[in-house]
Amino acid sequence: MSTTDTAKPASQEARRIQRIAITLPLKVEGKDSRAQGWEEVTRLKDISAFGAGFTLKRPVKRGRLLLLTLPMPRKMRCFDYLDPQYRIWAIVRRCVRLEAGNGDTYLVGVAFIGRVPPKSYLEDPSVIYEVVDRGDKGLWRIERAEPDPDEDHLPKEDRRHYRYDMPINLSVEVVDEEGRLIKREETVTENISLSGAAVFSSIDIEVGSFIKISCPQFNTSIKAVVRGKRIGPDGIPRLHVEFIDSYFPLEGIES
Repeated sequence: MSTTDTAKPASQEARRIQRIAITLPLKVEGKDSRAQGWEEVTRLKDISAFGAGFTLKRPVKRGRLLLLTLPMPRKMRCFDYLDPQYRIWAIVRRCVRLEAGNGDTYLVGVAFIGRVPPKSYLEDPSVIYEVVDRGDKGLWRIERAEPDPDEDHLPKEDRRHYRYDMPINLSVEVVDEEGRLIKREETVTENISLSGAAVFSSIDIEVGSFIKISCPQFNTSIKAVVRGKRIGPDGIPRLHVEFIDSYFPLEGIES
């Protein structure tokens, strides 16, 4: 094979990897639990054959999976070349809140993983994944992430959110499917980050349940989902919650 013949496929691959600024319409679907999902229609910021950038009105945790549907140019696809809409699963690699004044808008960067999600996602959509390497057709292969991975090599905006060991007064409200208040508890955090917290709580609630977290000190009210429960060495129960409709406003505290 000549040098020219070798260079041509390499050049084509480079063009597929390169991000192109394009504002195609995009539907994003995610799940907070097996029973409750969400979707949002937005527009692309940029895209390549193997990843994309776009904005959302809600944050998505790094390592979560999303289903994207868009009229992607056929030359950039890895499958379903003739379908009018390209449906592809992606892993969140970055989620950054834009500056104040954008109405709680989040810039999201994703890497494409293929036509179907892993079986473990279907069993538990809250699983956090990590990119391993490039697999078939250049799409990314993923695996379950370690609970506390070493991310020192990553840029700050790509790392998981730092947890601050600090008490913040807040209320936990449990509501039914129609939004009616069932239980309310005034409590305090054990630790907190932009995307979640450990909260001292005596409320008996199942993992996967939805609650509302309110904090007058930070003038905020956030929808959250219970991701875990535990009893500490001091015998006090904690709830581990993930904020799902906005980040906690830690401006001035986070470094």
